[in-house]
Amino acid sequence: MNRANTVVLGLGLATIIPDNGVTAMKVADVDGVKLAGFLIDAGPVNSPTLLEVGPQGAGADHSANPTTVQDVFIRIGGAGPGKATTSMVINSDDTIIDHTWVWRADHGAGVGWETNRADYGIRVNGDDVLATGLFVEHFNKYDVEWYGENGRTIFFQNEKAYDAPDQAAIQNGAIKGYAAYKVADTVNNHEGWGLGSYCNYTSDSTIRQDHGFQAPVKPGVRFHDLLVVSLGGMGQYNHVINSIGSPTSGTSTIPSTVTSFP
Repeated sequence: MNRANTVVLGLGLATIIPDNGVTAMKVADVDGVKLAGFLIDAGPVNSPTLLEVGPQGAGADHSANPTTVQDVFIRIGGAGPGKATTSMVINSDDTIIDHTWVWRADHGAGVGWETNRADYGIRVNGDDVLATGLFVEHFNKYDVEWYGENGRTIFFQNEKAYDAPDQAAIQNGAIKGYAAYKVADTVNNHEGWGLGSYCNYTSDSTIRQDHGFQAPVKPGVRFHDLLVVSLGGMGQYNHVINSIGSPTSGTSTIPSTVTSFP
C-alpha cells in the first residue's frame, strides 16, 4: 500500500497467504492507511516478515492522521505448515494497533517446535505507537520487542510457547527464557497498563522462565498492573519484571503481580 488513506478491509475474515517466503503485506510511510478484518497465514517457505507498516528507517510525522491496524490477525501454523521470522514490524511513527492477535499455533496442522518456527511476534521500531488489546502468543523467542520511543500498551495478553522441549531450547544467554514483552535498553520513555503472561510448558514442566517482562530501569519507563501465572505448575516464573516480583510456585495457578514499575 503506497497511497495515503488507503483502506484494506477484509470481509468474512479474508485470509492472505504469502508465496515463496515473501512479506504478505507492506505499507509505505504515508498517512492514514486503515488495515482491518483480515488474517495473514504464514506460508510453508519462511518469510522474514508477514506484515510491515512503514519501511525500515521510516520517520514521517503521522500524528494528525495515523495508520491503524484493527482486528488484524496473524498465524504461523495451525492450518498447515508455516514459518516466519518476525510476524509484524511497525516502523511508522504514531501507528495505532487495536485488538490484534498474533500467534504461533500450538495445535492443529503443521505444529511443532521447529515445524512452525517463528522466533518473534511483534517488533515496534516506530515512535509514539499505541497498542490497545494486544494478544501475542507462543513465539520461539520474544513475543513483543519494543525499540521505539513513547510507546504505550493498554492490555496485553500472552502465553509462552507450550511446546518448548526443554530449558536449553529457550535459554537466552545467561537469562532463562525470553521475555514475553521486552522494552529495549535504549528506550527512555514507555508505558503499559494491564499486562499479563502465563506459561504452560507441557513438554517439560521443569522449565523456568526468569521473568515475563524485561525493561530498562528509567524514570520514563513505567508499567502498571503486571502479572505472571503458571498454569497448574507446568513451568514457573522466577520474577514478574526483570528481577522484581515474587516467583510463581505450585500447581494452584495463582498469579504473581507487580502493581507499579519501577
